[in-house]
Amino acid sequence: MQAYNTNDPKLRSFIEVPSGHPFPIQNLPYGVFKPNANAPERVGVAIGDQVLDLSVLDGAGYFAGTPLEGQGVFAQPRLNAFMALGKTAWTAARQIISQALDSESPKLRDDVALRQKALYSISDVTMMLPAAIGDYTDFYASREHATNVGTMFRGRDNALMPNWLHLPVGYHGRASSIVTSGTPIKRPSGQTKADTADAPSFGPCRLLDFELEMGLFIGPGNELGQAVSVDEAHDHLFGMVLVNDWSARDIQKWEYQPLGPFLAKNFATSISPWVVTMEALEPFRVPAVAQDPEPLPYLKASYPSTTYDIDLQVQIRSSGMDGWQTICRSNYRHLYWTAEQFVAHHSVTGCNLRPGDLLASGTISGPTPDSYGSLLELAWRGEKPIELTDGSQRKFLQDGDQVRLTAACASDHYTIGFAPVEGSITPADPVS
Repeated sequence: MQAYNTNDPKLRSFIEVPSGHPFPIQNLPYGVFKPNANAPERVGVAIGDQVLDLSVLDGAGYFAGTPLEGQGVFAQPRLNAFMALGKTAWTAARQIISQALDSESPKLRDDVALRQKALYSISDVTMMLPAAIGDYTDFYASREHATNVGTMFRGRDNALMPNWLHLPVGYHGRASSIVTSGTPIKRPSGQTKADTADAPSFGPCRLLDFELEMGLFIGPGNELGQAVSVDEAHDHLFGMVLVNDWSARDIQKWEYQPLGPFLAKNFATSISPWVVTMEALEPFRVPAVAQDPEPLPYLKASYPSTTYDIDLQVQIRSSGMDGWQTICRSNYRHLYWTAEQFVAHHSVTGCNLRPGDLLASGTISGPTPDSYGSLLELAWRGEKPIELTDGSQRKFLQDGDQVRLTAACASDHYTIGFAPVEGSITPADPVS
């Protein structure tokens, strides 16, 4: 196949995409959707305010002569089969889809019958989880976040644990409770213990929080016992989504010693439905944070380490507010550990990663108070409540609150946006 620059800022689609729209032809994020309640799920890409059904293009022979031919990956109810094919197939698919949507290419543009079969309005479809997530790991990769939390509970001089600057700290989360944006979040109940109490009690979480994160989907995995080197790790990364790792801080405080988060994190994790590929993010690579001390050899790439310039925001809306209020502005580039280091460290024991596994970054906090990625930090453990426009204050989330995370990479020519992640807090079940 002739090389075709899918990131060319001059590209325009025959489908109208307003300037600044998150889904221009240079993005082409993948998702799984249902056109209607009775239709099977299938894979599509977002272009402007429309969804292109890739199973229809596949049936029309668009992917003939590529590694995708005969695989049927776009008629699947999840992206895993496509993720597993690897970088050569991903590049081929992206080039064909981009060329099909190019305003200068007549093949799809002038095929009215095929367009009527293949294109849907995003507002008319139902978005599903993009992948069958077999395993979910959440890292703790923001130095600012780790320092803030450590300062609250251990003091500034002992903020970071001794291992933090030497390895990407993480824990295994609960894949079964990962949900798509818009799914209501029921306030969890569990054991908590007040500092002045002699024994724990059971009841609804009182200190419910959000966490601003990004997630990376694994493409091809690795065999059990075979580590992935940091130099090879990028070829195992399919794409990224926004992640809200909802957290019950009071449950977490009581349960986390000695083994870390458990029930405080397992009740819900929200992700965006559209997966932005690493290829779409390529123009937004920037140098990664300098690491001192120098990491051990298995975490040190042979090339300059990079990350991505992705602007992030958190917005909140109470039941008494008409609109959204932005309470956090951060950036993915603040992370101390890189995506490639996540993969290398996770697999160094021979742990087998599999297509569709999700690796989340942990809370992404920046260096200033308005860039902290959780209410725990923004309100500083409740000592500095957030003032909302309806006159109320927030130390932690209340029932009826809505939270929205957004992310975008902006250049002079186009914007690569992520679908927002939204969730509303509903009351806990009554405790008998």
